[in-house]
Amino acid sequence: MYETHYNFTGSPFQITPDTRFFYASGGHSRAIAHLTFGLAQGEGFIIVTGEVGAGKTLLIERLLCQLDRDTYAVAHINTTQVSGDDLFRLVLAGFGVTAPEAGKATLLLRFEVVLRDHRLAGRRCLLIVDEVQNLSLAALEELRMLSNITEGGRASLQTILMGQPQFRRLLASPDLEQLRQRVLASYHLGPLTRAETRAYIAHRLGAVGWQGTPHWEDAAFAAVHDHTGGIPRRINRLCGRVLLYGALEQSREITGPMVGRTAAELAADLQAGPSPSSGAPATQTARRKPVFRRLMDMFARLRGT
Repeated sequence: MYETHYNFTGSPFQITPDTRFFYASGGHSRAIAHLTFGLAQGEGFIIVTGEVGAGKTLLIERLLCQLDRDTYAVAHINTTQVSGDDLFRLVLAGFGVTAPEAGKATLLLRFEVVLRDHRLAGRRCLLIVDEVQNLSLAALEELRMLSNITEGGRASLQTILMGQPQFRRLLASPDLEQLRQRVLASYHLGPLTRAETRAYIAHRLGAVGWQGTPHWEDAAFAAVHDHTGGIPRRINRLCGRVLLYGALEQSREITGPMVGRTAAELAADLQAGPSPSSGAPATQTARRKPVFRRLMDMFARLRGT
């Protein structure tokens, strides 16, 4: 809706990761450097952690865009609340080894053949496991055992582990000493600074054709950082709503108070509502009616264009 109002070519603050919007902040650039260094070693584990919404998935998507797919065979595992045996089968399925009735030994032999075939074809096998903070010790041990597969004195599989900060506490377990010894590069992705938040917003707006309309006050950029803590996904959610608010008000300027009001509305939306018998919903409905009417008016204007 606001995209049409401001003549954007798309949605600048969509939540779904899209490499068109990748912003190379200081932290993201250092994370890419750690990933690149680790991949150059051709073995072991690379670890990247970060808060929810810090941009880990987009970081990996950016990395994959830079990899030569004729050189790498990649398997990406997203579902991690599984047993060690199920994770083992998911990993093998990611590389095309599927045989539901086969035993583990048979599957492992087939996997070794697949890894060997990729190596003979000049490809390296890369496994990416997301949300690793949800893995059990047994599942992590399965990953370590797979990293032991070698051919001609060289590792046949390299693994990138992505997760939230609590994974580092899990990794510190005495039971994972052998896995820790195989970690070649590790980086924690922190939030954007105040200056980076401003540049991030401008970068995403510029990617959809923004040419200064709406104008953002300095206070608006600062308010976005204050209300989001510099976490990219939170920035996207807030800025998308701010632009909607601006479009509803037919405003050509985004102000600090506008950001503050929108942040408060978002916070209220995410809170559990009161029971129907409390009488509060009527108050909330009354408060929201003007916004609803502006939405309807905007739809009417768009239909008339």
